[in-house]
Amino acid sequence: MPTPAGNAVEIAQSLIRCPSITPDDGGALDVLAARLTAAGFVCDRLTFSEDGTPDIHNLFARIGSGAPHLCFAGHTDVVPPGDETLWRHPPFAAEIADGILYGRGASDMKGAIACFAAAAIAYAAERHAKIDGTISLLITGDEEGPAVNGTKKLLAWMAEAGLTPDHCLVGEPSNPAMLGESIKIGRRGSLCGHLTVTGQQGHVAYPHLAANPVKGIVAALATLYGTPLDEGSVHFAPSNFEVTSIDVGNPATNVIPARAEARFNIRFNDNHDPDSLKERLRAQVTSSLASTGLRYALDFAPHGDVFVTEPGDLDALLGEAVTTVTGRTPVLSTDGGTSDARFIKDYCPVVEFGLTTQTIHKTDENVALADLGALTAIYQRFIAHYFEILGNTDAG
Repeated sequence: MPTPAGNAVEIAQSLIRCPSITPDDGGALDVLAARLTAAGFVCDRLTFSEDGTPDIHNLFARIGSGAPHLCFAGHTDVVPPGDETLWRHPPFAAEIADGILYGRGASDMKGAIACFAAAAIAYAAERHAKIDGTISLLITGDEEGPAVNGTKKLLAWMAEAGLTPDHCLVGEPSNPAMLGESIKIGRRGSLCGHLTVTGQQGHVAYPHLAANPVKGIVAALATLYGTPLDEGSVHFAPSNFEVTSIDVGNPATNVIPARAEARFNIRFNDNHDPDSLKERLRAQVTSSLASTGLRYALDFAPHGDVFVTEPGDLDALLGEAVTTVTGRTPVLSTDGGTSDARFIKDYCPVVEFGLTTQTIHKTDENVALADLGALTAIYQRFIAHYFEILGNTDAG
């Protein structure tokens, strides 16, 4: 009879063989739903739509009923593999070599989905499907894309159906180099901006007859770079401002351009909120351009919220499982990019723990079979102790 770790490897291979590049599902949800249905889980397949974005297929699977409700969340969509000739093993072949499983999504995050699916199936089998509460899996297909028709809408559907979880564990890669190093209890917010400075086109030999917007945009960006946003907070590193592109659209060397544009991103901590950041940036740009006579426009894209799940029983319980299996004591972290946990935190306490970040989004993305086995064991212990210890208590 296959072990949970063996099942995790098999499920991971089956998922990796599905070319589920956002927004295509590639059959990944079929693979997962078939496994879970055979184990007694009730599976709902939901497709959400919105104008201007692709339709997205989602899966919500559950076993048991009532509280406490523990949810595992993740995404089966992956980023493109790039030039496949640069891969030692085909990105969707799920080949194993020297104890390593290769393939797009191996670490981010089909491997973790396979582990928590295998752990949940094993726990349900041990209990003969008699769960003292509910175990669920929330699986989406657009985390690597717009994140419009996935987790956010699935959570709303769950709430309307009376299926909001009490706690959630997201299986995103959370460890820098070795399994067991880090549990994420929050994420910094993300704010993208677009600055356009407009001047007057002219000949470079007659600058007094023109108004060079490049001077203005350089001054504005120097001000934004030169003023630290903060020094960090209890759970977060300092916020950071980064320019991601500058463009004047000018191929001529003897023409002063009419406009200059820059795009930037701020990863902000809990010292800020998006509205106060926007006001601060507008004030700084206005001040830096006040004496230039140049005009500007500053626009912002939809933002990602900052959040933190205050340390408590939930991360302590997970940390115990991690230490027991790996021998390492995980630190509580809020670093990295955004994840769908930013939506889940509006419904219940959420933490993140998965594989390592060493090869995510890279050529030859991979995961050690030993790590798949260890992560499955961590999830198994976490599930068992969750229902034994937390029960109906409120984990912070």
